[in-house]
Amino acid sequence: AFAALGAPAPQLFEAIAHESELRIGRFKPKELANTVWAFATLDVPAPQLFDAIARESEQHIGNFKTQGLANTAWAFATLGAPAPQLFEAIARESEQCIGSFNEQGLANTAWAFA
Repeated sequence: AFAALGAPAPQLFEAIAHESELRIGRFKPKELANTVWAFATLDVPAPQLFDAIARESEQHIGNFKTQGLANTAWAFATLGAPAPQLFEAIARESEQCIGSFNEQGLANTAWAFA
């Protein structure tokens, strides 16, 4: 909710990035997607965290819901975080469940891949 207000908290996000990197293996797909969404929403780059989330997401891409796929793609694209293998995995998984995407998810995914 704080991210939605557009009120950055740089020291907090730095601490979250560090702690999240340490625990990344315990994150569920929704937690991975929500984390990158928050950083991207506030335009807070965290390259090491995004690399860790990309690797973890690739391993569990089949467990992501459509909103998580769309939000993850959007977040990486918004921050310009390079993750070609993650985008390949998101594309493959999205193709399998494209009929389940809502309109916002379709639009966000299309924008992320543009």
